[in-house]
Amino acid sequence: MRSLSEIDTVSKRSSRAAGYSWGIAEEIGKNIRLLEIFSLPGIKNLNSFFKKKKKLRLDNISIIKQDNEANKNEYCPIIAGVNFLDQIKTLETLNEITFKKVSYPLLFLPFVSRAAEVIGKRIFLKIDDREFLLNFNNNIYSNYTKNEIIETAENIYLKVLENRDSFEEKEWNELYKLSEETFVEENESLKQGGAGAGLTDND
Repeated sequence: MRSLSEIDTVSKRSSRAAGYSWGIAEEIGKNIRLLEIFSLPGIKNLNSFFKKKKKLRLDNISIIKQDNEANKNEYCPIIAGVNFLDQIKTLETLNEITFKKVSYPLLFLPFVSRAAEVIGKRIFLKIDDREFLLNFNNNIYSNYTKNEIIETAENIYLKVLENRDSFEEKEWNELYKLSEETFVEENESLKQGGAGAGLTDND
């Protein structure tokens, strides 16, 4: 089994060889490492993308809007991802964002996961019929479990989710009241045995 360090390094070097700058190659290395951590087929999709990249006519996107649609071709998932991550602070206020026609969309996903960490919010991502919940770049929950190559996506939908408790205030108060039973009532003995010099000082 390949180590995560090997996956990061080879992904980065191959990305540079495929024509991306060293800076973007660094990002790709981190991304493929992330996909593989969560058992998503990063290496498989990256390898396929690079083998077909020269034949693909890809549109690059610089400014991300609420609705983004490539012209005759498909968006490059790497350039779209880099710019999405760079602009996430301003895009956060849009709440919902769509992309039409994206090549190898699984390579776009880790940029979104890392964006969730930047803004401190969860992001719901839907690639056609595949759903992903990206939790601050710590967890990825998905209905997609196949180890397959996804060459294209007709629709990518993103929604920034507001941070809310999953419980009601009543439930919190009940649990907090129970936790109070562990509190120790302060007395003179505890005061003397606590931190500090106490009643005697040898200095």
